[in-house]
Amino acid sequence: MKSDVLNNTLIIAEAGVNHNGSLQLAYQLIDVATKAGADIVKFQTFKAENLVTHSAAKADYQLETTDKKETQFEMIKKLELSYDMHLKLISKCDEMGIGFSSTGFDSSSVDLLIELGVGFLKVPSGEITNLPYLRHVGSKGLPIILSTGMCVMQEVRNALEVLEEAGSKKSDITVLHCNTEYPTPMEDVNLLAMLSIEKELGVKVGYSDHTLGIEVPIAAAAMGATVIEKHFTLDRGMEGPDHAASLEPEELKQMVTSIRNIEKAMGDGQKLPSNSEQKNISLARKSIIASRDILAGEKFTEENIAVKRPGTGLCPMRWNELLGLKACKDFQTDELISI
Repeated sequence: MKSDVLNNTLIIAEAGVNHNGSLQLAYQLIDVATKAGADIVKFQTFKAENLVTHSAAKADYQLETTDKKETQFEMIKKLELSYDMHLKLISKCDEMGIGFSSTGFDSSSVDLLIELGVGFLKVPSGEITNLPYLRHVGSKGLPIILSTGMCVMQEVRNALEVLEEAGSKKSDITVLHCNTEYPTPMEDVNLLAMLSIEKELGVKVGYSDHTLGIEVPIAAAAMGATVIEKHFTLDRGMEGPDHAASLEPEELKQMVTSIRNIEKAMGDGQKLPSNSEQKNISLARKSIIASRDILAGEKFTEENIAVKRPGTGLCPMRWNELLGLKACKDFQTDELISI
């Protein structure tokens, strides 16, 4: 899966649940993602009743950033997006000129997103071992982005097989390397695993990042990620499960700009002088010159020639060819040698 126009990397600004259940905050997140230059702003679609039991515990990072007294069910119930909110978010994205998407965490949510016209389906890391869900997603005929946090390679392979057996084409699936600790310690990123997935499974790959900062997704783009996904927020200090491990607006903008610069810098792989450096060749390279006055008919030797700038004369790579030849004319000190 590629982004539009000339960009090679689809950049997904993951708003997730950082709207805190507020439509106005969600609008602000769309505005931030648009100004940062992201291709898509993505939310999360779920019904708490379909996602967790009433007794399900919170993750450690959620306990640190939310009310410790509330259950996971109570926490995510407040973060649901209604059908009407989805419509308004899509309308806002259309108005701003940025793509809308959302992760559906259960089959009914996937169906809702398809009804709303999303361009691809996103499988979150927690659903990669959910066989009925994978079958449902795989049967819909849409491109799929598959996150692989907490997985071993065989689990990724198994999920791909389920999706393909359900009707998906491997060429329509992009697999994201991911670590689901929020924030992810640098020593746990294992970015080379992205390339292992590409090599072993023969799929397009990308990277979903939960580290603090922007250097790892930039590195992933340089390594060939076709999709980069990164959480962002209006303010890391806000209450909610994902704010603390998200980028703030200026950081998101810096990440997008850096990835776009990396795309330009990758080039076509041919080793040739660029247009911008052509003018410097004659200035930076050197030519064979007379190190002292040389008379016509005198042989060129190691003692009467040298190498200096500019590079507009005889190339120094012809040094051996020149030795022993006779000067065709008189040369003054520092004059470019010609034969």
